Amino acid sequence: MLIFAFLTELQNMKKLFYIIFPAVLMLAADFTWAQTARSLFWRSDSLQVSEIISETGDQYRKVGHHGPAVENSHFALRIYFNDSGAIDAYSKSGRGMELERYLWYPSEEIRETAGAGWDAYIVGKTVGFGGIALWDGEQEVRLVATKGRTARVGDTKKGSYAEVIAYGVAYKDDFVDISIRIDMTSKSREAVVTASELSGKKVQFITGVNYHEGQRVQTGEGYISVWGTHPAKELSMPLGAGMRFSHKDFPMMEKTEDFVRIISKPASSVRTTLVGASVKEAELNSAKRFEAYMMK
Repeated sequence: MLIFAFLTELQNMKKLFYIIFPAVLMLAADFTWAQTARSLFWRSDSLQVSEIISETGDQYRKVGHHGPAVENSHFALRIYFNDSGAIDAYSKSGRGMELERYLWYPSEEIRETAGAGWDAYIVGKTVGFGGIALWDGEQEVRLVATKGRTARVGDTKKGSYAEVIAYGVAYKDDFVDISIRIDMTSKSREAVVTASELSGKKVQFITGVNYHEGQRVQTGEGYISVWGTHPAKELSMPLGAGMRFSHKDFPMMEKTEDFVRIISKPASSVRTTLVGASVKEAELNSAKRFEAYMMK
């Protein structure tokens, strides 16, 4: 009888194993791979969509978080749905996905109780954190879309992306179509920004990282590092914004009063890598750690 009871119990445990183990695997898969997310929606209904097309080219105040957004565990980035070509950052503690839950603007209570991130990055009048403009040889050319603008978000095999395309940008007696795309992968804290002229025409791109008074700014061949507090009205704590780039692609670097900008040689497409950090996270939570990461 004891042997029979033991065998019966063993059989029941095997059945339970076959029920529980697949569920555990699914949870583990979600935990492992759910490290990027994306968000795009009209403010009027808050329903997530994959694409928004605008003939006017400016839906900054009508689209949620002012444009398409993408995130990893450490930060989120949004591309403004207007002529600015700017990219803005949302800082996080590295604890999970927040875009669809808080829509970029968690309340103070949620930040305190749930450890949510915060919108403390100030773009100002620049293209912000890795945003894109063009260079005509003498001055900056913003991405004024004369033939409309499209915003997209989606998933890839390795993560998620957000993209904005400006159609009909006047540039050097011609018109060009410029795409700004941000890709985040599930196993990296970094983001890749790709700027392209869709028909293959060669243009000169401007990008870089903005900064404010009192922030630590370091530059070198192939990197820009900015650490410090942004002049936010309510939320003021140290943030890190870094960029890596190929010096061969961007041979010109200069520092203005509020922006470290790099200018590309003529190209149809360029790529940079962005790194976001904050004092609230466990890894790159100080100027020293962040600068060491950017310099390596």
